[in-house]
Amino acid sequence: MSAETGVRWVPVGELGEVRTGKQLSPASRGGTGQFPYLRVANVFDGRIDYSDVKTMSFSRVERETYSLIAGDILLNEGQSLELVGRSALYDGSDGSYCFQNTLVRFRPGIHILPKFAQIVFSRWLATGVFAAVAKKTTSIAHLGSDRFSALLFPVLPVAVQRAVVETLDSLSLAERSVEGAIAKVRSIRQGILLASMGQIGQPVVCEEWMRVPLKVVVPSTDYGISEALVSDPQGMPVLRMNNIRDGQLDTSELRYCPTSVPDRLVLRHGDVLFNRTNSIEHVGKAAMWKNDLPKATFASYLVRLNPDLRQITPEYLVEWLQHPIIRQRVKAISTVAVQQVNVNPTRLRDLEIDLPISLDEQRRIVSSLTACDDRIRREEEELAKLRQLKIGLADDLLAGRAVVAGRG
Repeated sequence: MSAETGVRWVPVGELGEVRTGKQLSPASRGGTGQFPYLRVANVFDGRIDYSDVKTMSFSRVERETYSLIAGDILLNEGQSLELVGRSALYDGSDGSYCFQNTLVRFRPGIHILPKFAQIVFSRWLATGVFAAVAKKTTSIAHLGSDRFSALLFPVLPVAVQRAVVETLDSLSLAERSVEGAIAKVRSIRQGILLASMGQIGQPVVCEEWMRVPLKVVVPSTDYGISEALVSDPQGMPVLRMNNIRDGQLDTSELRYCPTSVPDRLVLRHGDVLFNRTNSIEHVGKAAMWKNDLPKATFASYLVRLNPDLRQITPEYLVEWLQHPIIRQRVKAISTVAVQQVNVNPTRLRDLEIDLPISLDEQRRIVSSLTACDDRIRREEEELAKLRQLKIGLADDLLAGRAVVAGRG
């Protein structure tokens, strides 16, 4: 770490070339000299997608003006407010692509490393710098080359810029390693789930298992409350659709019921909540309440499944509901509403469930899956620490504080 980085704040336009791309027109769509160009749909935060590239006509002079070379940075000029200014470093060969006027190209001068500039731009996107200067229209915000050029950029010695890039690259490498570890454990978990519940989808289950309508082991269900919710934590916490994630309940984003809640709708340890109303990819998610809070209830978008604990454990019920075959069956019985689908609890309870007759065997299956969940949770905590470290380093940079010492 260095006590002094020698930061200077200089307008972007003085540190390199800023240019908006060529406008698409009816003439350019069908004219001669068709050439591939990149547009806003190709530029994401930190990467360029080359899988869907359009062409339009470019004259020889236009190709010289609008062609891309290694080290160019493309920024989304017109986009929704939270995405305007999204940027990526061009990593293709020189002259292979041009760019449209939905993008702004920044070609750094000799005093700015392209990777360093992209780090700054990515942080500006995350912290709302671009959104603050963008010109808003009805549905699209425009960055504008003039407004972008006027933004003050933190200029550091090139050696320090290089050290910052190397440090963040090393953190990104560690980040990808942890992401790979998480993906591997998730794959192992999926394999355990499919193997341990291999009776699901078979024509006949073995004698240690039973196949019955869900209503046999889930005798009743309850709808949640329909009252208007508030942000005032004086009321009772209410779990909603967004609180079910990856088979677990997340209580980080809560709303509250300002009125009294019937005792029968207060959650009890082991209650299974089922997401009955949501988009097609999220409907059917489930999780078990583990007394994460002293007291809580649930919204009417969710339904509580009340299992017969003499026949099925709540944990097994959740895993059964998350099985890929069962998720497909749930979607098949869903009814389509406006921008959402709904699952009727009665139709859900008509589905057949396959489960070990032995509660101990149900617990054994769940235990092996829980071990994977614990590993995933530890890896995710490590990933969150790495990402926070990257954010802190970038914020120190943008604030002009000491960051990383250059190597000369």
